[in-house]
Amino acid sequence: MNRLTTIRAKDVAAGAAPDPIVPVGPAPASIAIITDAWHPQTNGVVRTLSTTCEVLRGWGHQVTVISPEGYPSIPAPTYPEIRLALTAPGAVGRQLARIAPEAVHIATEGPLGFAARRYCLSRKVPFTTAYHTQFPDYLARRTGLPAAAFWPYIRWFHRPAQRIMVATETIRACLREQGLTQLTHWSRGVDLTCFSPDAPPPPEYAGAKGPILLYVGRVAVEKNIEAFLACPYPGTKVVVGDGPARAALQARFPQALFLGKKSGAELAGCYAGADVFVFPSRTDTFGLVMIEALACGTPVAAFPVPGPLDIVTSRVGALHEDLTRAIDAARYCDRAACAAYGASYSWEAATRQFLAGLVALEEEEAVSLQAMPAF
Repeated sequence: MNRLTTIRAKDVAAGAAPDPIVPVGPAPASIAIITDAWHPQTNGVVRTLSTTCEVLRGWGHQVTVISPEGYPSIPAPTYPEIRLALTAPGAVGRQLARIAPEAVHIATEGPLGFAARRYCLSRKVPFTTAYHTQFPDYLARRTGLPAAAFWPYIRWFHRPAQRIMVATETIRACLREQGLTQLTHWSRGVDLTCFSPDAPPPPEYAGAKGPILLYVGRVAVEKNIEAFLACPYPGTKVVVGDGPARAALQARFPQALFLGKKSGAELAGCYAGADVFVFPSRTDTFGLVMIEALACGTPVAAFPVPGPLDIVTSRVGALHEDLTRAIDAARYCDRAACAAYGASYSWEAATRQFLAGLVALEEEEAVSLQAMPAF
């Protein structure tokens, strides 16, 4: 017999209307999320996890995040902004034993995720994982090695999970090709109190030659920003975000505006004041920034790759291997249709999908998890 509470009572109490498409039923009251990506990092994974935690806690669930914050860490090779936790054997297991959660979700494939996976397997405790990033492609861009060299680790890491959460159908098909079939849907959302067409544009846009073409995200090699900046389409190219590739790109493309990190109302204004949002990445599994841009009424231009293929329709943007043609086509999209489409992405609905994907521990599994590790 497992220890369960119901999301329905908590949702109704919080004023959240159940999504008729997503099953609403039993859900754990105590959840442990293990992630190697956490604050102060600024990326889609961190924003997804932190927002999901906020919604869950608002519904009354107890959520504990095991992140690099609690451990000494070292910078990731070629990506110093990401800290890799240095964990002693059994340290994550001891945390899980103290937390005594009713469900364990391993969000990332790094050192903390590895340690949590090892502990759960040693105790025969079920857990779920998520596939947030196309790591084989990402690592291929950073190392020069073929993406195929990294798929064995991804398959090995996720294979024991009871369920693997994925954001799009394209990624679902990709993982199925790798023999990972225990897949469940977990979409993303937009904070509609912040992102809307009414957000005032930043002062840097004043006097800028139109059209204004915008990129938002980490400024790193795997984001393929060079393809955007080198695109010959006329107008002003704007980059919002920071990262290890910024200095080199800023020196190479001095005509572009690099505005650094923005958040909240300032970020919303950057979206709303742009003519086209350009998403050049080929390694993202979703692309949270695309639906934020759409919610602000800004159409999207991107390559026809996972993420954009699942989000961008001809009404709200354009996909083409020639980014110039995609940008030109996107400019003709109706901005009101873009805003309506972006507003259809709800964090509440996405969080219900997350809850539906979790696997609650049976009583004997919970006891086994709480047994303090000897190693």
